[in-house]
Amino acid sequence: MNASRLGRLGFYLALIGLALLFLAPLAMMLAGSLKPNERVLVEAGTLSAFVPVGASLDNYRAVFERTDFLRFLFNSIFITGTVVVAGLLVNALAAYAFARLQWRGRDLLFNLVIALMILPFEAIAVPLFYGVSILGLRDTYIAQILPFIANAFSIYLFYSFFIGLPRELEEAASLDGASTLRIFFAVIVPNSKPAFASVAILSFLTWWGSYLWPLLVTIGPEVRPLPVAIASFYTLPPLQWGDILAFGTLMVMPVLAVFLMFQRWFVRGVASSAIKG
Repeated sequence: MNASRLGRLGFYLALIGLALLFLAPLAMMLAGSLKPNERVLVEAGTLSAFVPVGASLDNYRAVFERTDFLRFLFNSIFITGTVVVAGLLVNALAAYAFARLQWRGRDLLFNLVIALMILPFEAIAVPLFYGVSILGLRDTYIAQILPFIANAFSIYLFYSFFIGLPRELEEAASLDGASTLRIFFAVIVPNSKPAFASVAILSFLTWWGSYLWPLLVTIGPEVRPLPVAIASFYTLPPLQWGDILAFGTLMVMPVLAVFLMFQRWFVRGVASSAIKG
């Protein structure tokens, strides 16, 4: 075997090793969720942790019996879905205005939007909490949705994609008498599917796993999403690690499904934004 093939083999082995390293926690969680509770901790730290010996669905049944899981699942789907769908519309329109339209103060406002990207959420959580409390929106869906529809990073991703689209597409539609909004929905949107898929997936991942803000603004379980619910489930006696791993597996499944469905568009969109950005 020559040096070139040997180097390529080493590269592939390194990639396989990294893939196994990242997949190990997920495999351990899935295997643990199928085991009897008393075996989860005993086998943790050994290779047996990845083997679901004596597999059953008892832990999953316990999750539904001990918690109102379907309620928490609905809350997560409703909150995340609304933020993603409304965010796609609002952020894409804002990015289109910055990338393709000429108006006074555009560059200054766009720079301010970009500057917002460096602000960590923890820095604005307290004033945002006071604002929500003053408006009487605590413990509502609105408090978990409205402040997060507009997002500076999503606007930047859309802007990076829109700025590279050929001007001829808009000029042809404009000569046919199309309005600005019609050009956006009939010309820009159909040619920007990778950008929409990328923003949708990133927004979904962000808000599906959001914990700090829902914990701050929710009081009871009625409007709480899954991340807050699993934290409460962790403290619910008796402590059963198999049940907790089953809860975590049920929480991760929708994320994996969404990613696998849109993986092709996601990779293409991120690559395009990176090249054009």
